[in-house]
Amino acid sequence: MANRDNDRPRAPKTAGPTANAQVQIDDPALLMALCGPRNDHLRVLEQECGIAIGQRGNQIHLQGPAEDVAFVERLVAELAQAAREGTELGANDVARAARMLREHPDMHLKEVFQEVVLVSARHRVIAPKGLAQKRYIEAIRDHDIVFGIGPAGTGKTYLAMAMAVSALMNRKVRRVILTRPAVEAGEKLGFLPGDLTEKVNPYLRPLYDAMHDMMDMDKAQALIARGSIEVAPLAFMRGRTLSDSFVILDEAQNTTVEQMKMFLTRLGYDSKAVITGDVTQVDLPDGKRSGLSDAVNLLTGVEGIGMCTFTDVDVVRHPLVARVVRAYEARDAARDAARQSAQEGRRE
Repeated sequence: MANRDNDRPRAPKTAGPTANAQVQIDDPALLMALCGPRNDHLRVLEQECGIAIGQRGNQIHLQGPAEDVAFVERLVAELAQAAREGTELGANDVARAARMLREHPDMHLKEVFQEVVLVSARHRVIAPKGLAQKRYIEAIRDHDIVFGIGPAGTGKTYLAMAMAVSALMNRKVRRVILTRPAVEAGEKLGFLPGDLTEKVNPYLRPLYDAMHDMMDMDKAQALIARGSIEVAPLAFMRGRTLSDSFVILDEAQNTTVEQMKMFLTRLGYDSKAVITGDVTQVDLPDGKRSGLSDAVNLLTGVEGIGMCTFTDVDVVRHPLVARVVRAYEARDAARDAARQSAQEGRRE
């Protein structure tokens, strides 16, 4: 972090009486973790919380409306506690932390940051990055079937993979099965070179990538070779009973109603199934109803089944991804409203 002794708080934009506070951090490494490179984390907090924030020596200075200053004091204290206990803070983590505490003032950040799912082969801690992800992990622990529905970038598949790998490593299951529909797996496959496995492999590549991010490559290949980890297209699930397994169905919005029923009825004893997808990204031919949408409507409220919904707020990829999601959702909502208005006009 650059030494910015003259980085004083700028005047807050909010009019009216202001309050001032100082947070003293005597540990240089902790101060660096909180402020971020070039004080980037402080700039993020300024934007998120609407107060002026600066750093001088071992103090973080706050200036703004009293209520907001008190909020940031608490936020910095909780971030400091998380950093002391090993959480690596990035700018996006700081922004999400501010939003979480705003929306859920009764929670504590350590409840999220300390929920470690897996430590990867690269010694990277995989943990929830928001309250929605934490609830998703809790649902997977507590239910044998869980649906994770939401836009791209919310960590649905990645966290399910981490939970599956953790269960396998801790011998809670004997195998992990990763599957997804290959929606183009009709006549087009005949023109591709190789056997059937090689033809559908491109559709399964994202699952391999996530798995290799969590495990040593050689270990993953050894587990695949002996059948402890299986990556296969959904069509290969027909007729099987999946016992003592952790099964993940990815891109489930591209299943048909019949395929979803087939998958859900494969589950055997001592098994878990996590179904992930985005109901706004259906690639099925026109006239085909998404098996994911149908299952959510049919099974919501059924005992033993968990339903977790993510929104653009929960996107953990590049910040622009959330803006892209919101832009498409706004456009689709406008189109639906126009279509409904036109239908009502014709009825009149």
